[in-house]
Formats: sequence, structure tokens, C-alpha cells
Amino acid sequence: MEKVVIKAEVRSVTGKQVKALRREGKLPGVIYGHNFPSTAIIMDLRETARALAGITSSSIVNIELNGEEHASLVREKQRDFIRGTFKHIDFQVVSQTEKLRADVAIELVGVSPAVKDFSGVVMTGLDKLEVECLPKYLPEKIVVDLSVLAQIGDAIHVSDIKLDDHITIHNHDDEMIAHITLPKVEAEEVAEEAVAAEEPEVIEKGKKPEEEVE
Repeated sequence: MEKVVIKAEVRSVTGKQVKALRREGKLPGVIYGHNFPSTAIIMDLRETARALAGITSSSIVNIELNGEEHASLVREKQRDFIRGTFKHIDFQVVSQTEKLRADVAIELVGVSPAVKDFSGVVMTGLDKLEVECLPKYLPEKIVVDLSVLAQIGDAIHVSDIKLDDHITIHNHDDEMIAHITLPKVEAEEVAEEAVAAEEPEVIEKGKKPEEEVE
């Protein structure tokens, strides 16, 4: 992904006066982080929305402030409930020489043979992983290929995810990302058959009445 740069200025206006800035097409925000004091900033709403289109929570965004660029992560985005436009954005400055922890989104790709051949259903679990690494190794997303799920019951767990050696995953190995199950109706039929198979044979007790002799 190409470098994302957002131009910002230090913001002196706070409180209720911020509404006036929004009416002028400006977007208020805050930038803080590694050896960086929390600073109120103002950006152009359109340019910022365009720059942030398509980025993920683990994408590095460079904030240009006072002639310097600061590598950052988007930590919080507030939107207008009705218009859907940004109202406020928080950026966290990161050190290029120190590891950081971040959530990286999982993207499922491919078609499972179990779905195609056996009418299986893909059930999903985790939709992101918590990783730790230097910013330069931070992936924008983690791609998981469903084509390895060949049979009903097959699953992909955190332990199956292979990333760069510089990246540490902090989720538990046994956490599930995706697995294949039977369609609901068929699963219910299988369960009913299993219950029926486990029911004990009923043996009649007591003496049967003697048959009448003609």
C-alpha cells in the first residue's frame, strides 16, 4: 500500500467552538503517543476521509505536523450518526525502533472444497489477531485461505497461522478462526440419529398372559 500522509495543524479551538470548524469542512483530532505530548490538531475533512479510505486498524498513517511526519496508527474514529462523516479522530504516534501491539483484521479468501463438494457451511470465529512487532513488520491484514478445509469438521486455528518471524501472535493457539459444519437441517438429523442409537433396548418385564386356547 502506498504511503498515507495527512496534513494537520495544531488546534487551539476546543469545546463547543469545534462545531464551527466542522461547518467549515475541518476535522478535529488528537495525536499522542511515544515521546509525543497529546496535541489537539485540525485537518481537512475531505482530504482526510480520502486518505483513510481502505486503510485498516493496523495501517501506518503519517501525520504531517509543523513540517515533520509522525508515523501513527488510527486509534479511534468518531462519525456523525446521520451523515456518516468523520467527527473526530485519535492518532497514536509509534516508534520505528520499538515493538508495538495492535489488532490486525483477518480476511478469509478461497473456497472450501467441503462447501463445494459436501454442502458444508463455513462457521467463523476470530475476525482479528493481536500481534506484536516493529511498525515496519505490521501487516495491514492477515489473509486466511479456506481452500485447506476439505472435509466436514475441518478447522483453522490460530496455531495454523504462519506469519513473518518478526511477528508474535498473542492469541491462544486453540482459538478458532473458521471451521466447516453440516447444514443445520442435516446436522439436526445426524443428532437425532445419534440419540436414537444411544437409546437402550426396552426389555419387557413381568409374565405375559397365557394365550387363550380355543
